[in-house]
Amino acid sequence: MYQELDPAKAYRLLESGPVLLVTTSDGERHNVMTMGFHMMLQHEPPLVACVIGPWDHSFDTLQATGECVLAVPTVDLAEQVTKIGNCSGVDVDKFAVHGLTAQRAKTVAAPLIRECIANLECRVADEAMVERYNMFILEVTRIRIDGARAERRLIHHAGDGVFIADGEAVDMGRHMKRWRYLMDD
Repeated sequence: MYQELDPAKAYRLLESGPVLLVTTSDGERHNVMTMGFHMMLQHEPPLVACVIGPWDHSFDTLQATGECVLAVPTVDLAEQVTKIGNCSGVDVDKFAVHGLTAQRAKTVAAPLIRECIANLECRVADEAMVERYNMFILEVTRIRIDGARAERRLIHHAGDGVFIADGEAVDMGRHMKRWRYLMDD
C-alpha cells in the first residue's frame, strides 16, 4: 500500500548524488560549505549544476571569483560534513574548527580538502539561472583522486539529518554497449 509524501520532500527520493563539500576563497580566507543539490549535466565539457544561494556564505565569493572546488567526502567524514552544514563561515573558520586540511589547487584559488577522496576544481561556466534558481553551472577543470584512501563509501542525504552510505557496487559494465566510449580510460 502506498503512502503519501509531501512533494516538498521529493529530494529524499531523487537526490542520489553524494553530499559534497564546496570550497571557495576570497583571497584572504577560505570557506567550506556542505551541498546536496547538484547534478551532472554533460560529459564534454564536464558540466555540473549546483544550487548555492544567497543564504550561503559562499554565494558571494563564488559569484565574485567564479571558481570553487567540489570536494567528495567519504562516510568517515559524515559528522564533520553535517556540522559544516550547520554553521556559518561568517562566524567560524570551518577548516580549523572541523579539522580539515586545505591544499593548494592548480587551476583555481579555492583550496582542495586533503581528507576528501576526490577534489574537482571548477570554474563557473554559466550564471543564467542564478537569479531565478540559485543554480550555478560549473565546468570541471581538474580532478584529483586519492587512490590510496581506504574508506571509499560516499554519503547521500536522505533528509532530516539521515544519510545513506554507499553499499555494494554492482558492475554492469558488460551491458554498457551504447555508452562504452565513456568507460575507456
